[in-house]
Amino acid sequence: MHDDQHETIGFIGIGAMGSRMAMRLLDAGFDVLVWNRTPDRCDDLVARGAEELDTVGELVEACDMLLLCLPDADAVEEVVFGPEGIAAVVEEEQLLVDLSCTDPESTRRFARELQAQSGAGWVDAPVSGGPTAAAAGTLTIMAGGNEDDVERARPVLECLGNNLSHMGECGSGQLARACHQLLVGASTLLLAEMIALAERAGLDAELLPSAFAGGLADSPLLRVLAPRMAVRQYEPVLSGLGTVQKDLDAVLDLARAADASAPFSALAAQLLRQHRARAGNETDISSVIEFFSAE
Repeated sequence: MHDDQHETIGFIGIGAMGSRMAMRLLDAGFDVLVWNRTPDRCDDLVARGAEELDTVGELVEACDMLLLCLPDADAVEEVVFGPEGIAAVVEEEQLLVDLSCTDPESTRRFARELQAQSGAGWVDAPVSGGPTAAAAGTLTIMAGGNEDDVERARPVLECLGNNLSHMGECGSGQLARACHQLLVGASTLLLAEMIALAERAGLDAELLPSAFAGGLADSPLLRVLAPRMAVRQYEPVLSGLGTVQKDLDAVLDLARAADASAPFSALAAQLLRQHRARAGNETDISSVIEFFSAE
């Protein structure tokens, strides 16, 4: 089934991210088969040339490489190891690439179980960048897994992102993403505190991103979120509070498991939880400025 020159891709999980990634693969000329628990989400991809399969088993039997983009570890476990899931029909020469954001321990367990049952390889390749980057093919991808498996997946992953890093054995991609989200979550709260301080002290906060350009404080996070915070612009939603909260809580779980001190992460998670209780899960993370600027 496996041909180094041409992989048939099976894509499972056609949500906001998955639909854009699958479209990128179609546009790059890959043969893409799709399956989703809500079938009508596949319609646009089918119109662009994807083939929709009725069951997970049919999709697995027809593809070389499986890509998953699912909400959490529970969803991944259900699709892979549930009744009539991937593990029931996958074969040794196939490769599973999990783009979902789960946790390192679950990923390691899933990979061991799939290897024991079928011999198939597992690459964890969580992504960062959001739907806009997914559509543009500019995601940051942190991969964990056997080196040969990661190299096999590289042409596909490099179609989806412009920064692919092999971080180590299976689970390392999820661990790297957790570190990434620690910086994003905690830094966003510090950024909001800075904007609120500048406003109260009489500065025009809208001028700060350009004033900091090229300096040590400059960053993509500053350039994207500070202007939104300064004018209280929270649409479109770039990253919902519920998602950021889940990521910070996962970081704290990892810290406890590793016996690592994470006081700033703990404080950020606590402050975010207080703001989320008022603003709701789906409100954009930039709204955290309200927590610091409320009268």
